[in-house]
Amino acid sequence: MDEDMDEDMDEDMSVDEGLDHNGEYSTAENVEDFRINIAEVNRRIASAAERVGREPGEIELLPVSKTVPQERIRAAVAAGCHKLGENKVQEAFRKSDEMADLDIDWAVIGHLQSNKARDVAKFASEFQALDRLKVAAALDRRLEAAGRSLDVYVQVNTSAEESKFGMPPEELLGFLRELPQFPTLKVQGLMTLAVFSSDIDRVRTCFQRLRTLRDQAQETDPELIGSGKLSMGMSGDYEVAIEEGANCVRVGQAIFGRRALPDSYYWPENG
Repeated sequence: MDEDMDEDMDEDMSVDEGLDHNGEYSTAENVEDFRINIAEVNRRIASAAERVGREPGEIELLPVSKTVPQERIRAAVAAGCHKLGENKVQEAFRKSDEMADLDIDWAVIGHLQSNKARDVAKFASEFQALDRLKVAAALDRRLEAAGRSLDVYVQVNTSAEESKFGMPPEELLGFLRELPQFPTLKVQGLMTLAVFSSDIDRVRTCFQRLRTLRDQAQETDPELIGSGKLSMGMSGDYEVAIEEGANCVRVGQAIFGRRALPDSYYWPENG
């Protein structure tokens, strides 16, 4: 996949869950709206965890605020969101500067070009889409100069779709073995995007594949994978992801509401 393309699918809907009675995600405009939406997502997280004998506290909810304006993000923070995910580095960097007065940790969850590593090193607390050594080297160099480290997840393409970033599963172990040469990068685990389909079995297979890859890495050398967390699941499929072992779910529309325009508007294919 062309590395100059931005990841524009990180929080699209896969299967129809968490919708209101009109079949759309309800838009949160004020603090109370956000509290209601967050409570509903947390209820679903707890229910999914309990179905498979897991503790809800094992699962991090990462609200995804891409395309959301500052005034609504401020309401979300007032409702309890203090860590936010963003796809585009420039948008996230701008928001971090505009809302520097707030207690927010920023997680970059979309594809990163190596020439944007400098910006990520300045403001991000986490990067969830590491899939190339060139990017790892650029981040490490910038982070070392800044005297800080960065939590990272390695992105794997579990759906075998050319439209998705992430490394092929068969290259994962070799990639993980190279990362210790970049000491500022603290590997937390693996991330993936499931196939975009209403066929839950196909979606579930992607999550199962990531869990299997994590287990194999831990068996080979536990130090390669850090805490071995799995970041998988979005607004349309996070309950399935939790059933398959997700430790972090990236949820945007179920918290903030349906976006006014499709992702293709914000991120044209070659934009």
